[in-house]
Amino acid sequence: MITQYYNLAKNILFPICRSITGNGTKKTLKIIQMQFPKLSIKNIPSGTKVFDWRVPPEWNIYDAYVLDKNNNKIIDFGKNNLHIVGYSSPVNKLVSKKELLRHIYSLPEQPKAIPYITSYYKKLWGFCISDEYKKLIINKYHKGEKFRVVIKSNFNRKGSLTYGELIIKGESEQELLISTYICHPSMANNELSGPILSMSLINHFQKKIPKKTLRFVFVPETIGSICYLHKNLEKLKKKIIGGYNLTCIGDERAFSVTFSKYGNALSDISAVDALNKLKIKFKRYSFLDRGSDERQYNSPGINLKIVSLSRSKHGYYPEYHTSLDNFNIVTIKGIKKSFNVVKKIIKNFSNRIVPVNKYLCEPQMSKRGLYPTLMNTKIKNYNKNKVLMDFLQYSDGNNDLQKISEILNISIQQAKKIFFLLKKKKLILS
Repeated sequence: MITQYYNLAKNILFPICRSITGNGTKKTLKIIQMQFPKLSIKNIPSGTKVFDWRVPPEWNIYDAYVLDKNNNKIIDFGKNNLHIVGYSSPVNKLVSKKELLRHIYSLPEQPKAIPYITSYYKKLWGFCISDEYKKLIINKYHKGEKFRVVIKSNFNRKGSLTYGELIIKGESEQELLISTYICHPSMANNELSGPILSMSLINHFQKKIPKKTLRFVFVPETIGSICYLHKNLEKLKKKIIGGYNLTCIGDERAFSVTFSKYGNALSDISAVDALNKLKIKFKRYSFLDRGSDERQYNSPGINLKIVSLSRSKHGYYPEYHTSLDNFNIVTIKGIKKSFNVVKKIIKNFSNRIVPVNKYLCEPQMSKRGLYPTLMNTKIKNYNKNKVLMDFLQYSDGNNDLQKISEILNISIQQAKKIFFLLKKKKLILS
């Protein structure tokens, strides 16, 4: 099935022009939904206030090009989605060579690459071409030449932002969040490797009930995850105990882990433990090197302790955000290795017993027969009862059973006995 999803992405999804809103993103989600009919597609109306942001008008583009005086298309969006600056305003006018060049973006340090440029929240227009081709235009046309610029796009203030969600129910109500994004046009590693891997993981885990519930989301980066959190935060805070953001994970280079804010969450521990067991060397990045949706998931007040998993980390490989990010660097071999690694990480996390105290403040233990009704710190059962209270104090969703046993200086066998006792008394969730 991995090969099937790889080919789907390469042949069907790659040519689609996606952005943070619009028909390309909707079409992408519909295609994924054809593979997984249980995928729920949600729309957040343009103009909706989401925390400190507002959902922008829905942007769609139908054509864009530049004509010289002989009506030759010297730049053509139809040949490559990256030729247009994302969210460009509609234009139809004659411009001078000087003005045209002000609206053309290239990468002198990578002369053969077309850059990926966007302007989501400030209206402008522009084209992206290779620096080699930009120099050709400069040399070919004289100073007084005029060019016809045409951009057929529109902004719909009654449009929406769209994302997808699929939940695989597990034995536990505790959830792991697996997030990836669907907002970049025609880039393989930075865009489609995450969805390929997510589809492969969904196909694998839906065949058997997993230990923990798995929540897969396909969102436009940044504004999409902000919208998702705004709409679902209350239930996410109750159920999510960790998870992973999948991005730039389809090449054959070294694995990378961008840790959660403090680097000591169960998501971090499970990833490192699995990679070490697989004897895979990997690059470590602190949260100070964040750059994808782990920014939103670990924000103050959100704090879902999500880790980003990559091969070549976003911004740290030469093809990043250019036309060179194609299926020459994203390979079936790379995806299959990433699948095996991430599957191992998720299973490692899912197998951990993570007690969560059901009550705010200390529960009343005496009415459950777990604490003496006559208070005397010198009675022989006091310490036995105290360890139950200590266990509950550290059952905050941040510690698994092994960690709690280490904190309380008790054996893992004793910790298990306490766990099952408290679970029987309905004092904890797991």
